[in-house]
Amino acid sequence: MGRTALILGAGIGGIVAAETLRKLLPAADRVIAVDRSEQHFFQPSLLWLMVGQRMPRGFTRPLNGLLRRGIEFRQGNISRIDPAKREVEIDGQPLHADALVIALGVEYSPETIPGLAAAGLCIYTMEGAMTIRDALARFQGGRIIILTAAPQYKCPAAPYEAALLVEDALRQRGIRDKTSMAFFAAEPKPMVVAGAQVSDAVRGMVESRGITYHPEHQVTEVDPTHRRIVFANGVSTDYDLLLYVPPHRAPAAVRDAGLTNESGWIPVDRHTLQTKFENVFALGDITTIPLKMGRPLPKAGVFAHGQAEVVAHNLAHAWTGKGTPRQFGGEGMCFIETGSGRAGLGNGNFYAEPLPQIKLHEPNLFWHLGKVIYEKYWLFSHF
Repeated sequence: MGRTALILGAGIGGIVAAETLRKLLPAADRVIAVDRSEQHFFQPSLLWLMVGQRMPRGFTRPLNGLLRRGIEFRQGNISRIDPAKREVEIDGQPLHADALVIALGVEYSPETIPGLAAAGLCIYTMEGAMTIRDALARFQGGRIIILTAAPQYKCPAAPYEAALLVEDALRQRGIRDKTSMAFFAAEPKPMVVAGAQVSDAVRGMVESRGITYHPEHQVTEVDPTHRRIVFANGVSTDYDLLLYVPPHRAPAAVRDAGLTNESGWIPVDRHTLQTKFENVFALGDITTIPLKMGRPLPKAGVFAHGQAEVVAHNLAHAWTGKGTPRQFGGEGMCFIETGSGRAGLGNGNFYAEPLPQIKLHEPNLFWHLGKVIYEKYWLFSHF
């Protein structure tokens, strides 16, 4: 009888882990991927959808396409995880595995801030991006606020890209002079883990476009009736259109399983992604990996991708004796869309000490094309 590898979550990390394992393991071994959704969408494309440059069908694919690659796919809600037994309940049905890979990502919790969900539009969901697109099409001028509701969130560049893309769209429509824009950030700097050079450059991009930047403003409540945002430092501001990044947390099944630490996320070995439970791994946004600088590794798809390859190769080596063990080294990169068909690129080693060593390449047409090509490559090569 073969063994079973169970991958929870079919985002970037989960898909890479499942497909890599399927290539490396013998046919007698089962590889099962579980996700609550029937569809996978390439999340970076939400920014283009938001400003009318994509349609959902252009970057959405059915997850049952994994079946063609020999991967079993189960669609359902994960109601319980027992990491000691490596057992999971999917819609109440138990499923046991010889190895468990947790790649469930984050759960959004805008309801933890009074009024936020009712008042604003979420940048990070398909529904939110489509609603933003429609709202921008109707928008004729006023005050737009971009807000990060907590200091740590996935895709650290995304809200800054959103601000720049929205500003560019307003200019192209000829209504930029009728609009004031402000960015209120819970964090002290843009993309703070990437270092001062990157932070200063991104803030410069935002402010050079006439978007005022207010760091270290923690939202406490939003009044949808009077369209007013209140912050912990006593500042308040009005808005006509509010675009936000919601607070994040681990899914309930993960929190209830005793997998998380005081940070609210799953601690793992920074090189192997092993949890404290035997043959249970976690990767991507669900994890917390402290860096020497005192902050955690950012939550980003590029890290989930690299971590998934490491977990899959190490697990296949342990089961088959073939190949060599690997380690995740903290290398990462991130495109930064700025509008008008241009993007920058930040890349480097986030495990470098005492500080991550990240270089930011100036926005140009080439890096934008690189992001477009990667979007097409991801969808073509995995589906």
